[in-house]
Amino acid sequence: MSEKTVPARVVAAAADVGSHLAATRKLQRLTAQQVSERADISRGTLRRLEHGEPTVSFEIVLRVARALGVLDSLVASLDPFETDFGRAQAEVALPKRVRHGR
Repeated sequence: MSEKTVPARVVAAAADVGSHLAATRKLQRLTAQQVSERADISRGTLRRLEHGEPTVSFEIVLRVARALGVLDSLVASLDPFETDFGRAQAEVALPKRVRHGR
C-alpha cells in the first residue's frame, strides 16, 4: 500500500487542533499524565496529538476532548444546523418531518 501525502491544510489544522488541546489542558492546570490517564491513552500518543501529528486517530481526539471537558462543544461546533447556511439549506433540502424534529 502506498503512502498518501497529507494535504498542507490538513497538516496545519492538525497542528492547530493539537495546540488548542494542549492550551486547554494547561489552562485547566492538568498534566499530560493526568489527561492521558483520563483519556486512557499513552503519554506518547497525547504528545503526538498535541504536537499536531495528523495521523493520530479521530477516536483519540475525541477521547482527549472528553477528558478535557470540551467534547460537547467540539461536537456542537460541527453541527450544520447551528449555522445560518445550514439552517437555510435544511429548509430547502430536508423533508418537513426531519426539519421540525430539531
